[in-house]
Amino acid sequence: MKEIRLQIPAHADYIDVVRLCLYGVATKSGFSYEEIEDMKVAVSEACNNAVLHGSSVGTDNSIDICFQPEESNLTIRVKNKGPTFEYTEVLEKAAPLGAADISELPVGGLGIYLMQALMDEVSVETIDQWTEVILTKNKTA
Repeated sequence: MKEIRLQIPAHADYIDVVRLCLYGVATKSGFSYEEIEDMKVAVSEACNNAVLHGSSVGTDNSIDICFQPEESNLTIRVKNKGPTFEYTEVLEKAAPLGAADISELPVGGLGIYLMQALMDEVSVETIDQWTEVILTKNKTA
């Protein structure tokens, strides 16, 4: 299957469009319901981060999404213009929800933790003012 590209405004109202597109691509690619639900949560987190951290930069307030289905996996790329960050530092701070009280939970980083927990591979590339989150899910069946 060829890659599918989607561009949405960097606004939370449009994340559902990405989830619907993902559902169609993943269903056509043969993923299970549980795998699709995991991917929907992960891609929503990536898009939320793009909305929160990228929408304040310049006039290019859009998010580019690319679905790359393969025989054994699906890779989803979420790219936006925004401030760069050190992914490994954020990942180190992202920890399981082991805090005794909700007031002890760290601010930020939980989205990255969720993406890591739900996907088989997660990476982040930052070049100039562009950030791209790359999420890959392998088929289990």
